[in-house]
Amino acid sequence: MGQTMPQTTLRPFLPTDTPMLAAIFTASIMQLTGDDYSEEQQAAWASAVGDEAAFGKRLAGQLTLIASLQNSPVGFASLKGIDHIDLLYVHPSAVLRGAAALLCDALEKLAAARGAASLTADVSDNAQEFFEKRGYIATQRNTVTVNGEWLANTTMKKTLGVAAPTVAPS
Repeated sequence: MGQTMPQTTLRPFLPTDTPMLAAIFTASIMQLTGDDYSEEQQAAWASAVGDEAAFGKRLAGQLTLIASLQNSPVGFASLKGIDHIDLLYVHPSAVLRGAAALLCDALEKLAAARGAASLTADVSDNAQEFFEKRGYIATQRNTVTVNGEWLANTTMKKTLGVAAPTVAPS
């Protein structure tokens, strides 16, 4: 009989998760973005977690979800306001195991439930294909300066489906 693969689960962010999520953030940037960003750009980008307390405050101030495999965090995503994915990062060891899709599905459902008609994200070059496959459309190209380094990303937008009205049983 075949063994079943462990299922990815979601849970809400807790302040004690901050160090682990900072490590996932850094590993994701340093190991997954080398084809699109220079080492200097990666280091500048990863420096966003240098102030761990500020990073934790950012996560706590948004709707942040954590994806876990066998009770170990492997990714996280946050919804800023009702209609913007601020962060979506998966540890390199968990790429292509469904964590990013599960996180994105959850944020899309939560945004729709909160009344958002669409969802936007400022997407790194290496994540653009993932979002395109999910129905996001590029709306503008951006450059941001982080610690003296220019980083390019693309604002992408997805129109969220309108849920069918529920009919009360008669």
